[in-house]
Parts: sequence; C-alpha cells; structure tokens
Amino acid sequence: MSTNSRNTAVENGIPAVVDVRGPRFAAWVTTGVLVLVVLTAAVSTPVAAVLIAAQAVVFAIGAAYGPRRHPYGRIFAAFVAPRVGPTLETEPVAPLRFAQLLGLVFSAVSLLGFLVGSTVVGAVFAGFALFAAFLNAAFGICLGCQIYPLVARLRRAGPMGGVRGPSVVTQATASGPDANTAGSPAN
Repeated sequence: MSTNSRNTAVENGIPAVVDVRGPRFAAWVTTGVLVLVVLTAAVSTPVAAVLIAAQAVVFAIGAAYGPRRHPYGRIFAAFVAPRVGPTLETEPVAPLRFAQLLGLVFSAVSLLGFLVGSTVVGAVFAGFALFAAFLNAAFGICLGCQIYPLVARLRRAGPMGGVRGPSVVTQATASGPDANTAGSPAN
C-alpha cells in the first residue's frame, strides 16, 4: 500500500501521503488500548465501555480528519518523528481514513454491546478491532487499506452497476481528440 515519497498528490493544500511509520505507531497505541478493553471486559464492563468509547472517539477523529490530525498521529509527529530519520516511504491518506472508519464501526458496535449488557458482543467486536490494529502494527498489513480499493470501485459504480465516471486508469490512458470515446464500442 506504500508509494514512493516523491508522490505529489495534494489534498486541501496538504500532500495526501504520510510517513508509513506514523500509522504503524498509531496502530501500536491502538493495539494497547484494545488489549486493555478486552482484558477489562472480563472484570468490569463499565470500565471497558469507557475505554472503547474513548477509542471510538480517536477512530472518529482519524476517519474525519486523517492521520495528521489523529491524536496518536499528533503524538508521533511531536515526539517520535523528530527523533527518527527522514521518511523513505509514504502511503496515501484515503485508505488510512477508511481504515479508521472501519475501526470506528467495530468500536461502536463493541460499545453498543457493552451498553446493552452483552459483554460477549462488546469483547468480540473489540477483538475484531484489536486483530486489525495488531496486523497493521506488527506486520504492516492494513486491512482497511486492503479493502479500500474495492469500496472505491463500488462507489464509482452507479446504482444499477454502471460506472459514474472513468477510472483513474482510463483517464491516464485516454488522451487526444478521441479521449471522450475511449472504451466505447466502434460503430
């Protein structure tokens, strides 16, 4: 999911790529919080609910504003990034935001489970989020980032399965005066 650091994509005046080490740092912190949630659920459901609610807020901030404004991303930028060498590898922001959205969904269902008294549902969905966070932290496998291209493709498809607009590949390969007819059948 990583791209070369020379990627020049821009989102709202800010490069739409981040240092891969920031999201992995955030995944380690998230893993720690979610381990606490799962362990605490066995002892105190209300405390587990508070912890998962706090993590849900962190996921919501990451989904809404991206990794640069994510609370754990800010900690990485302030305390870790200045102490490590320059970045050699970056990754796009959009898949990371989608991954945070998936984390928010898992944590919201977990919180709902704890609130309605189903500790099992709360712990299981916290466990799903924990699994995804640990995969990213330990192995660099971002499940949300892996799912993102499929979701992006489905979003481009219209309600009846038609494509709303040309794909990035089509836009890149279509050029010249016949660019508007690229991919249409010959008459």
